[in-house]
Amino acid sequence: MEEYHEGKAKTISGFEMPDGENGRVAVLHFKTMKPGMDTSGNGYFWETAAPYHYLKDVKFADLMSSDKIRKRPLYFGAYKLDKIVRGQSVTWVPNKYYYKGQPKIKKIVASVVSPNSVAQSIKSGKFDVTGVLNSQWQNTKDAKGVNFIASVPLKYSYLGFKVGKWDAKKGENVMNPDAKMNNKSLRQAIAYAMNVDQVYARYSYGLSFRIPTLIPKGFGEYFDKNAKGYTYNLKKANEILDKAGYKKKGTYRVQPNGKPLTIYLAAMSGSSVQEPIIQNYIQQWKKIGLNVKLTTGRLIEFNSFYDKIQNDDPSVDMFLGAWGLSSEPSQADLYGRTAPMNYTRFASSENDKLLEDMDSQKAFNNAYRVKVFHEWQQYMLDQAYVVPVANSYSIVAVNKKITGYSLKPSKSMGNGFPNWYYVSLAK
Repeated sequence: MEEYHEGKAKTISGFEMPDGENGRVAVLHFKTMKPGMDTSGNGYFWETAAPYHYLKDVKFADLMSSDKIRKRPLYFGAYKLDKIVRGQSVTWVPNKYYYKGQPKIKKIVASVVSPNSVAQSIKSGKFDVTGVLNSQWQNTKDAKGVNFIASVPLKYSYLGFKVGKWDAKKGENVMNPDAKMNNKSLRQAIAYAMNVDQVYARYSYGLSFRIPTLIPKGFGEYFDKNAKGYTYNLKKANEILDKAGYKKKGTYRVQPNGKPLTIYLAAMSGSSVQEPIIQNYIQQWKKIGLNVKLTTGRLIEFNSFYDKIQNDDPSVDMFLGAWGLSSEPSQADLYGRTAPMNYTRFASSENDKLLEDMDSQKAFNNAYRVKVFHEWQQYMLDQAYVVPVANSYSIVAVNKKITGYSLKPSKSMGNGFPNWYYVSLAK
């Protein structure tokens, strides 16, 4: 692949179809094998398929905007796209070519609903399947005629500190040693001042919860159960700042060089509780003498938020982001030196080594890989360039007339979605 992209080869080698183009077997040859290759979602090879016969005449640069992708896509799943009402709904109908046969539901309509009307939609039975907002659980939990299905997804929110920029020419993250947030003591103090447990007890009824590391419990033995994370401790936060030379001048602290310190936080808009949660954190940071203000003066819409984060907007010093994770726990794609999604732009030789070790040939020994993952978690906690904040239960309200709706691996599509082939609706 590398030789092809560099113009050194006219074809891509290492790909075989022993039974021909219409066969059922494809063989991939890799230059190096990785320990995560035996796990779904590893990123080393694509796990779905595209209809070559249908797309072969579309230029690669035009694929994203092509009607064959946007309006008339082909599917190999149980249902196919029937109609799109932009920004409102998508309608799916049975795919008569599905290899398992005809699914049981004649039509599925997925609709966009205002967050403010979710609870009422569930109570009124307007939809058969509805995602529950945790902040509305008290107004939802007593709804009649539904079953609630909960899971803990491979996701988490985090606080990231901008300490550099993405260098597109080099294809790597480059740290700025003089960045405002490139002070470990400052980052640690900010983390200790966050009353995460109190916040989610109040605003999510315990359905969101603080996480201690960047590896969720869902990864089993890779999760370091001994990691404590950053628990709320204003006294410790103040002591760290005092020791690091962030002296108070009036209400707020100044930098060790005596210059004023104002920290700009970027946070996304969202549910009705997002604003009070963010304002709470700003008040907590004020208690330790830190002057934190919102970038743009308000919460930022999702697309605008990530436009600023991805492009290293200088108006952002720290940001509250979130990840949806792959089922393979390797961290290189999120926090590596050459990872564009490493939005803090943090890079170090120690981090390079740990990330390399967790995906090395030696890591085929699972005990060794587990050990490296635990070391990496402790290292990242100490450095505090990315501070783990919270995860949440994902809850779905399902009409009691529905059968076959399951999140078991054998009956689901992963990522919290059922395999709709098995789902039916009683009359």
